[in-house]
Amino acid sequence: MAWHGPLNRIDDWRVEIPASYQSKSLQRLRLEMKAPGLIYADEEMLRSILADDSLEQVVNVATLPGIVGASMAMPDIHHGYGFPIGGVAAFDASDGIISPGGVGYDINCGVRLLRSDLTVDDIRSRVPQLIDQMFQNVPCGVGSEGSIRLSVEDTAQVLRKGSRWAVENGYGWPDDIDTTEDGGCIRGGEASVVSETAKKRGKAQLGTLGAGNHFLEIQMVDEIFDQKVAETFGIFGKGQIITMIHTGSRGLGHQVCTDFLEVMRRANKKYGIPLVDRELACAPASSIEGQDYFAAMKCGANYAWANRQVITHFVRQAFESVLGQSSEELGLNLIYDIAHNIAKLEEHNVAGEARSLYVHRKGATRAFGPGHEDVPERYRSVGQPVLIPGDMGTASYLLVGTEQAMQQTFGSSCHGAGRARSRMAARKKHRPEEIVQLLRDRGIYLQAKSKRVIAEEAPDAYKDVNRVVEVSHQSGIARKVARLKPLGVAKG
Repeated sequence: MAWHGPLNRIDDWRVEIPASYQSKSLQRLRLEMKAPGLIYADEEMLRSILADDSLEQVVNVATLPGIVGASMAMPDIHHGYGFPIGGVAAFDASDGIISPGGVGYDINCGVRLLRSDLTVDDIRSRVPQLIDQMFQNVPCGVGSEGSIRLSVEDTAQVLRKGSRWAVENGYGWPDDIDTTEDGGCIRGGEASVVSETAKKRGKAQLGTLGAGNHFLEIQMVDEIFDQKVAETFGIFGKGQIITMIHTGSRGLGHQVCTDFLEVMRRANKKYGIPLVDRELACAPASSIEGQDYFAAMKCGANYAWANRQVITHFVRQAFESVLGQSSEELGLNLIYDIAHNIAKLEEHNVAGEARSLYVHRKGATRAFGPGHEDVPERYRSVGQPVLIPGDMGTASYLLVGTEQAMQQTFGSSCHGAGRARSRMAARKKHRPEEIVQLLRDRGIYLQAKSKRVIAEEAPDAYKDVNRVVEVSHQSGIARKVARLKPLGVAKG
């Protein structure tokens, strides 16, 4: 469904949907936007955004109680469940709402980036062997299970402690905690509000990748845009080897979302919250239902951080096995780990007043600027690393958060390339063999569990990550630090 509503161009990088806009759905239900819509896009990107109904979703989010500022969309926006993917919305802590649709099914799907002391010349011929070893170490695919079997008590500890549980149990280094968002654990995760079904799904999936757009990727630094910031993050030059990990909370997070969507639908009736779309099911953030979901979501987020931490351990083991050196000798240090499907209770300055807000980032990353206390001390002088995975045939990016993001987007930026074509459409257009050959021609080795996923993840199924990042950079909500080129990819 194409967009036919009003759009006011603010500048070259932003357009606004005025809060006065009334869609047919809003007219029928006698609802109004409580805030404008704000979309980060240049003219080229806007043309693709207009092709689906994601802007209607931006409007729908703006009708929810307690929204502050604007219903925002990052340049990688596309259709999602309730909230658009690439959406950012903040709600007042006292009279606003919290919504599972503003986080998504894969709670704390996110990205982790490891640097190394290696260069492409050191490992070019070993990339296939490294990817194959990672593929063997990290179970991939739908419903994949790992070698770790959590007891009931272990599961509860993972949900409460996140990455800390993994490191305490030998899956990583204490230093990893310092360079993970929130130290790899949001306080307040309460295992008792997570269903037994969700816990059962999580017991055997820790340290697994899953399927879809999740991946392990060996990359090389292709270009450096800010030498000072790059050096602060541990990037020493072009050709340096980097490893990116992209996955989330697996079946546990999906089940938490499923469970609480039903809770929220009942809460909508209980609290009389009118909805233009049932997928926006929510509850007052201060309500029992709202706080129970928030505590369960924290558990899902903590599980995801523990999952990526365990995978990091297995990735390091793959390098050690293939190259015959320790991870310490290879310099396989964590640059950062960042969530891009999450809700956070944060304090932000709104019109000169400090306010507590539930910031929903769905397909959007935190991008806190220099000096913020939540940025790791080693990075505080420059700002928080922002990790942007692209498609498996083009590039990914390392950015840095800005003060402008703090002022405009509650410290948020884009999270990836964003889909331009549905999975079904991609399968209809491409044969897996074509994609394997395309990547081979570009010097990229691919190992995948499923031929279907290869077609679904074809590079042209995604927007141009270079344009997405350029809009973020030019608009000032995150600055470019380095571009990363894929050399080898493992997918479910």
